[in-house]
Amino acid sequence: MSIQICSFPLHPRFSLRPCSQTAARSTRIFARTENESSRSDQQQLNLSVLRFTFGIPGLDESYLPRWIGYGFGSLILLNHFSASAPISESQLRSEALGLSLAAFSIALPYFGKFLKGSEVEKRSLPEEGEQVFVISSSIGDSLKEDLAWATYVLLRNTSTVAVMISIQGELCVRGYWNCPGQMSKAQLHDWFKRNVDEIGLADVKETLYFPQYAGSALSWDILPDGTRSVFVQPLVHNIDESEKMDGFLLVASTAGYAYSDKDRAWIGAMADKFRG
Repeated sequence: MSIQICSFPLHPRFSLRPCSQTAARSTRIFARTENESSRSDQQQLNLSVLRFTFGIPGLDESYLPRWIGYGFGSLILLNHFSASAPISESQLRSEALGLSLAAFSIALPYFGKFLKGSEVEKRSLPEEGEQVFVISSSIGDSLKEDLAWATYVLLRNTSTVAVMISIQGELCVRGYWNCPGQMSKAQLHDWFKRNVDEIGLADVKETLYFPQYAGSALSWDILPDGTRSVFVQPLVHNIDESEKMDGFLLVASTAGYAYSDKDRAWIGAMADKFRG
């Protein structure tokens, strides 16, 4: 499936209206498994969508080679200046090689950003609006748990601030959204479905990526204020050489160029779990 990257400028024409905290708090998920075997299978599915992180707050794992380079480079210099005996030429060559490798490791994160062609910005939470967690009541318990885990890891492991998954017309919405206040969870769910139909997201057949999204002239006013990147992955199910639309997965970020090729491939792999 091809990815269409849309870089043309779009003009914002909406203002953010905060969503009621009552609606956000009143929407909860209760998922159950039938037995220990199904719980084990479910746990395996949950872990399959997680990416490796150390889980240390504030630590960016992409800079890990730099810290390794600093550490080993410092050890080589310490060993050099603490040596009491005359240093042989072979040891000098080994130290020079080690320092060269340490310098390369330190510079590796910069090379990675340069090869990507653009520097990924850090996301910032919208200054206005409230977090929501809305899910269709007609979805089964097992699928509810899958959707809850999927939306959680998308918000946790990427620059996403808003995520929406639609499966055969049923929605799971999580994160920051530009939604009206004073609505019950049922009314809020219907409001999201109505806006999805008006935008035409359910009819999207190609993967769309807006790395410089600045608001939409196509009534995408459900997105949070300050949205700068949008990625839409359709859920296409092939049946007898024909394509059937099962839904879509949408993520939005307040950072420009928020989703690299690796991120988009990972999100696409996650979307594959809900196809068919």
